[in-house]
Amino acid sequence: MTAVESPKKRGRGKSAKLADRLGWTGGVMVAALVFMAVAAPWIAPYDPTERVGRPFSAPSAEHLLGTNDVGQDLLSELIYGARVSLTVGIVAAVVALILGTTVGILAGYYPKRLGSFLMRTVDVVLILPFLPLLIVLAAYLGRSLINTIIVIGVLIWAGPARVIRSQVLSLRSREYVLASRTMGAPDRWAIVRHVLPRTALLATGTFVRAVSTAILLEAALSFLGLGDPIQKSWGSILFWAQARGAFLTPAWKWWVLPPGLMIMIASLGFALIAFAMEERINPRL
Repeated sequence: MTAVESPKKRGRGKSAKLADRLGWTGGVMVAALVFMAVAAPWIAPYDPTERVGRPFSAPSAEHLLGTNDVGQDLLSELIYGARVSLTVGIVAAVVALILGTTVGILAGYYPKRLGSFLMRTVDVVLILPFLPLLIVLAAYLGRSLINTIIVIGVLIWAGPARVIRSQVLSLRSREYVLASRTMGAPDRWAIVRHVLPRTALLATGTFVRAVSTAILLEAALSFLGLGDPIQKSWGSILFWAQARGAFLTPAWKWWVLPPGLMIMIASLGFALIAFAMEERINPRL
C-alpha cells in the first residue's frame, strides 16, 4: 500500500516547486544581465562616450534607443551601464556580508557582553533614518565609485548580521559544538569548523538579497547626483536625463524607461533567487 501524502507535505511540495521556478526565472534574468555586462565591448554598437548622432534623436535603425542630449548612443550607455551597476551592487553586498557575518557570528557565539554590545549597535543602525543617512554619508565622502560601495556596504550589513546571529545562537547549543568546547578546542576552531560551514548557505541567501538592495541604492544615489559622474551606470543615465530635461520632451520614452526597466529586472532577478534560496534554507517559509 502506498502512504497517503499529508496535505501539509503536498503544500510544501507545491511551494518548493514554485520557489524553484521563481529561482530559475531570477537566475535567467541575472545571467542575461551579467552576460550583457561582460560582453559590453562586443555587443555595444558604439562607444558610449562618443558623439555618434544628432542630439535627442528618436529610435531608429542606427540607434535602437535613440541618442541623448549630446548625441551619445543610449543603447551603448545602457549596455555599459550594466557593468557599473552590477559591480557596485555585488561588491557592496560583499562588504555588507563580511561585516554582517562577522558581527552575527560574534554576537551569536558570545551572546552576553560582546553579543549584547554588538546587537545594540545593530539596533542603532536599523533604527536610524536610512535614506537621509545614506545621502549625508555619500555627500560627505564625495562622489566616487569606491565611496558609493563603502556607503552602501556599511549601511546594509545590520540586517544580515541579525539573521546570522539567530542561526549561530541555535548552533552554539548543538552537541558537536558543546563537545568541541568540552574537549578544550579553542573557540576559533569551533567557529571555523562547525559554525561557518553551517551558516554559509544562510549567508549566501542574505548576500543575494543584499545585491538586490545595493543595486537599487546605487541607482538612487546616482539619480540624486551623488554617484560617480564619470562612470556610466543605469542610475547616472537617469540623472542626466533628469538634468537635461528629458522628462519634458518625448525623449523620456527611450532615455528614462530603458534604464528604469534594467534596474527593475536586476533587482527582481536577485530577489527571486534569494526567495528560492530561503525556501530551501527554511522550508517552513
